[in-house]
Amino acid sequence: MEFLYTHETLKLEFPLSDPENADFVILGVPFDGTTSYKPGTRFGPTLIRHATLNLESYILDYGVDIAELRIADIGDLSIAAGDAGETIRRVKETLKDLKSLNPNAFPILLGGEHSITLGAVKALKPKSYVVFDAHLDLRDSYEDNPYNHACVARRISELGIGEAIFGVRSGTKEEVDYAETEGIQWVHARDYSFDAFVELVRPLPEPVYLSVDIDVFDIPLVPNTGTPEAGGLGFWDVVEALEWLVENKRLAGFDIMEVGGSELGDITALTAAKLLFYFIGMKGKP
Repeated sequence: MEFLYTHETLKLEFPLSDPENADFVILGVPFDGTTSYKPGTRFGPTLIRHATLNLESYILDYGVDIAELRIADIGDLSIAAGDAGETIRRVKETLKDLKSLNPNAFPILLGGEHSITLGAVKALKPKSYVVFDAHLDLRDSYEDNPYNHACVARRISELGIGEAIFGVRSGTKEEVDYAETEGIQWVHARDYSFDAFVELVRPLPEPVYLSVDIDVFDIPLVPNTGTPEAGGLGFWDVVEALEWLVENKRLAGFDIMEVGGSELGDITALTAAKLLFYFIGMKGKP
């Protein structure tokens, strides 16, 4: 099947299955039309895929070779340049088509700026949204655009979906007030712990959509992201949390967003690629 809004691009290297028969389906969304500081997240999907060439497909921690799993990479979304609303709609329609084609396929999005997560959530209809992010992303509008990357958590909360945000260290008073009013749980990076994570996520209804804004990590791990912030989480902090989610919650989808840069072998992309492989490994292990 050809998806209406996708096109060929650099794809993951090892032998992959067709989406009809896949357990995992990867879609790149090379959009950075509302980026407010450092442009370049449009190159994220390509940079992540290229960075996987540096990695072993065998994941030591889980005893699984992800090259032996049924994974399909359907390429990149054909984005609407500068139009976040239309790009979000295309993400939604593509994932709806995927679920119609193969209801059992687990979707993974590679970004691209964070605004596009809204399209995935609209298509997959989770009951909860768990996100690792340096920012609250609860603005009602930014630069007169309600679909700006700084508004994605606000738009998702308006769908009636429960939210928990981890690794935060930036936000406005308006966003903090909105979170309190709407009962949105969030944990500052300084206060983050695995126990705090489990305490907030355990009661959330399933299925859960899981999103990692790469800027949740400290800057040395992710120097090329749209809006970097000092004082972030470590790699193993996030991996441990993802392991718990995979073991204890039914997941609707997963994405890695805000990977930027302009050179192959970029540190930010290498961090994202490693996280991608770990997630597939933990979810695909026997």
